[in-house]
Amino acid sequence: MSDKEQPELRRQHQPKKRHPIRRFFKWLAILLVTVLLAGTALFAYYAKDAPAITQDDLQSGGSSIIYGADGKQLTRLGSQNRTYVTGDKIPQQLKDAVVSIEDRRFYQEFLGVDPLRIASAFVNNVTTDSLQGGSTITQQLVKLTVFSTKASDQTLRRKAQEAWLSFKVTRDYSKDQVLEFYINKVYMGNGIYGMATAAKYYFNKDLSQLSIAQTATLAGMPQAPESYDPYKDPSKATNRRNQVLNAMVTNKKITAQQGAAAKATAITDGLQPKESHQSNDTTDLVLDPYLKQVIDDVKAKGYNPYIDNLKIYTNVDYDVQKQLYDLANADGGVFTNNLMQTGVAITNPNNGQVVAMLGGRKLGNVRLALNRAVTADRSNGSTMKPIMDYGPAIEYLNWPTSEPVSDTAYTYPGTDIQLYDWDRQYMGQMTMRQALVQSRNVPAIRTLEKVGLSRASTFASGLGIKIPSTAGLSVGIGSDVSPLQLSAAYSAFSNGGTYYEPQYVNKITTADGVDHTYSAAHRQAMKASTAYMITDMLKGVFTSGTATAANISGLYQAGKTGTTDYDSTTLANNSALNNTVRDSWMAGYTRHFSVAIWTGYDQANKRGLAGSEQNTAILFYRQIMSYLAEKQTNTDWKKPSDVVRSGQELYIRGTQPAATVTPGASSSSESQRNDGSAAEDGSAQNSSSSSASSGTGPGAESSASSSTTENQPGTGTGTDQGQGGTGTGTDQGQGGAASSSSTNTGGTGGTTTPPAESSSNSNNQGGGQTP
Repeated sequence: MSDKEQPELRRQHQPKKRHPIRRFFKWLAILLVTVLLAGTALFAYYAKDAPAITQDDLQSGGSSIIYGADGKQLTRLGSQNRTYVTGDKIPQQLKDAVVSIEDRRFYQEFLGVDPLRIASAFVNNVTTDSLQGGSTITQQLVKLTVFSTKASDQTLRRKAQEAWLSFKVTRDYSKDQVLEFYINKVYMGNGIYGMATAAKYYFNKDLSQLSIAQTATLAGMPQAPESYDPYKDPSKATNRRNQVLNAMVTNKKITAQQGAAAKATAITDGLQPKESHQSNDTTDLVLDPYLKQVIDDVKAKGYNPYIDNLKIYTNVDYDVQKQLYDLANADGGVFTNNLMQTGVAITNPNNGQVVAMLGGRKLGNVRLALNRAVTADRSNGSTMKPIMDYGPAIEYLNWPTSEPVSDTAYTYPGTDIQLYDWDRQYMGQMTMRQALVQSRNVPAIRTLEKVGLSRASTFASGLGIKIPSTAGLSVGIGSDVSPLQLSAAYSAFSNGGTYYEPQYVNKITTADGVDHTYSAAHRQAMKASTAYMITDMLKGVFTSGTATAANISGLYQAGKTGTTDYDSTTLANNSALNNTVRDSWMAGYTRHFSVAIWTGYDQANKRGLAGSEQNTAILFYRQIMSYLAEKQTNTDWKKPSDVVRSGQELYIRGTQPAATVTPGASSSSESQRNDGSAAEDGSAQNSSSSSASSGTGPGAESSASSSTTENQPGTGTGTDQGQGGTGTGTDQGQGGAASSSSTNTGGTGGTTTPPAESSSNSNNQGGGQTP
């Protein structure tokens, strides 16, 4: 072979070099195939676990089922009166409107999904600030049937399952059937499901009787029922209706002239008055305040209870809820007239579960009405004293229950405003126990002053009550608190110091069968010793204090009353409010239930609680707690090991007196506080500052005379409850001569008529806010 032939031969045996562009497309094709295969495999992996979907599921309402604490079904959210209309009864006009605005290629989709729609939505969402959905009507039907709208549930797995089920629905049912399922299932606001039901609710018409404008109004609502509600926001509802009309014109379902005429029609044309929609379902009326909070709670967890087809397990005890409703609405009950209102919350101290609540009374058939049990816009009066005054004093200053406090003339620092008690007099030196049981205002504020607003506010915050940063010392005798907040706060005193956030829902089961369980968030709000010592003192409120009318023989319970007066400006503007109070409260608890009650008038500046009305909260509490007593074991509280009892008084271990303490005498002079200050000398008190008053009605907070002396031997007379001795007073003596205000043990028990407590915020001008 010649030398010239050899290079040519080598060139023939060398592999040809591929063009770079060819190599690029080759690898791109391999990559795409790999991605496609991987995507298909992943899709198949996710889709295999998709929940089953049946015709019954597709035809059912999208509403959620509500269960009680016993696991029994209580009600559904709105769909029990749903009118189901078959496809042949759905007007073509409505079908055209729905398809035009929701999914204009609906009849051409053979996969149940629309790739063009998905791509268009993706581009829109990336390039603009507005969000556009890519779901077909079939996908929306699947979502409404077996999936939730919770944001965290919008996963790749969920989307794959949704697409697979949409394909199956498209394969198994005709387009008209799918549209029938959708039109009957969608949520239409105000607890209404299905467009036939909505036509009756909003326009009192059958679907076939709707005008083009009314048809477009209904067709546009499912995307955002609350936003496009013609009652709540006529402007947004009008804009949405016009979008539907424009879409119908574009899709040649109506003419431009028809569209213009419909757009010129007022959104209120033919709309039924909102007040005409009233429920007569007794169960729903009884549950209404609780359901209102459940709905809010479920929404806060990321679900929509109206369209997610959930099973919602609540903590409501329906029997207690029904009893609350019946007692409050009974004719001839403890309420003196139909205008008087109340808010009640009952919680379980051991887990934070809301057992029952009452949002008002004599409300007729109004649904989702104002819930006064959770509205924090009325001062809670003296029920604040354990929270802001005496609880913090025990927690931070190690005060014993016998700590001497002064009920003497007091002016708020930096002002000329003098603080008074209910009787506008002072009782001199007394123990903390006496001051709390008899609900004296001045000792409470003096205590708060020693604790300090900052520490007291921290203590209250631990109990779920936020004190405004601008608040003055008067917050120690009342702040804006709801019955629910008060019930939850007092629960911590009952259970040994743990605060549980109120909880309505314990489990949600989504339509795909997944259980989501919940427990109440909790924290240690105080030492067990503080909770026990407050509870021990508050027991006396029922036996010798301001709530003897709520005493239930043999029941271990603790609690506090509260009233709020009017300020001088309000009284000057309306003289009819003289000798009335603005609000009346009663809060009490056992080991198993915590109950908080507010009573008053909604228009408080026009009418106040007069005479026996001021005792309604106390009497209502007794009715409720008497019923609850039948549902619980009667268990007393166990004293913590770091609490020492000496006579009738309690001390933090290590601060008790060296020698045996005479009941009623303070030992704080022999102990050192954890704030570094030496205690005042607390020898037995002998200051007697008497006062006279008169009560009105059962349980009136009044007495003929009172003093703060605690005696040992002798015969007691007065207005307290004696235990085995002739004693009816406000102090606690043992077997002795307790004049006027002592509880005696050693003679014949007397009748209790405790002194009336003052409102929070009282001042030298007869009431109102103080600094």
